[in-house]
Amino acid sequence: MAAKYIPLTGAESAAYAMKQINPDVLAAYPITPQTPIVMKFSEYVANGEVDTVSITVESEHSAMSATVGAAAAGARAMTATAANGLALMWEIVYIAASTRLPIVMGIVNRALSGPINIHGDHSDTMGARDAGWIQVYSENNQEVYDNYFMALRIAENEDVLLPVMVCQDGFITSHSVENVMPAPDQVVKEFIGKKKFKGLLTAEKPFTIGPLDLQDYYFEHKKQQHEAMKKVFPVIEAIQKEFAEKFGRKYDVIEEYRTEDADIVIMGMSSVMGTVKEVIDAAREKGIKVGAVKPRFFRPFPGEYLKKILSKFKAVGILDRSDSFGSLPPLFTETAAVFYTSSTKPLVKSYIHGLGGRDTTVKLLEKVVTDLQKLSETGEGNFTSEYLGVRE
Repeated sequence: MAAKYIPLTGAESAAYAMKQINPDVLAAYPITPQTPIVMKFSEYVANGEVDTVSITVESEHSAMSATVGAAAAGARAMTATAANGLALMWEIVYIAASTRLPIVMGIVNRALSGPINIHGDHSDTMGARDAGWIQVYSENNQEVYDNYFMALRIAENEDVLLPVMVCQDGFITSHSVENVMPAPDQVVKEFIGKKKFKGLLTAEKPFTIGPLDLQDYYFEHKKQQHEAMKKVFPVIEAIQKEFAEKFGRKYDVIEEYRTEDADIVIMGMSSVMGTVKEVIDAAREKGIKVGAVKPRFFRPFPGEYLKKILSKFKAVGILDRSDSFGSLPPLFTETAAVFYTSSTKPLVKSYIHGLGGRDTTVKLLEKVVTDLQKLSETGEGNFTSEYLGVRE
């Protein structure tokens, strides 16, 4: 198909993808910096460009409740939120996952209060990492657009049937304009296919969903959710392969950048990796053998993939855009745990960056490269986090 780029913000990229999906139901409540997604989609609804029933609700808790009800009835249902909105959904977010509903929810990552902050970090979705949702993170606006289609296919796969969060960084991508290459409507339609999930509620066979579940069966139902997550990565790989064939853009569970002969690598998620790649290109010109590793998914956690990839390197700097008070941050902790029983492991160093939307600059990332060079040479490290760019 002929390539044609158009300028879109990350929020517009999400809304454009949602328009092409044409869900049966969208229930949402505005919250900065997610609001432009629903605003733009509302234009599509008002202009008759989609058949979607758009439900205006009084809170994010209601938005997720309405989305759960619609999905349970067999509708393709979507929503979007950020930060405090996700926190207000908390109770229903867990219900959506435990009821095994294939909902796709756009998340514009934003710092959780308090103090109040409307800018991007990952404290909101990292707080929800054990809610039972699949989480995919987007580096740029093209990935935002593409991830919605793959997320829908993953969620609706009969071996999965789990909800998916499509994450992008607040303001950094959501409000920034980039060239995005949308696919023709027909290509999208063929890729996402007809909805196979018929829902749980039928008039012919009424029954209760989400009843009281005490000691007799609760444990077994939680194990079933865990088993469903274990089936996700083979599905993701197959869908990514099919996506590449139809859209001409290739994605992997873990993206590697200039790692062929690298001794050290920087690992992180979402928009910061664009800046990381620029720093790596500059370091390579100086003869420094450095690369980048970008997990696209945090749930399910791609531990086996990371074990295979990271074991090739001497030292890894792990960037977290969230903190875990009284412990170590999530991406670092889970990556380090993967190597606990491994005989071959890299030296690892934890960096917390960009909280509350603070810029993670080239200068700060150049320091990470210098640190990793020293770490690889001395072999001396410790399990503490360094805060990049914080004022002491």
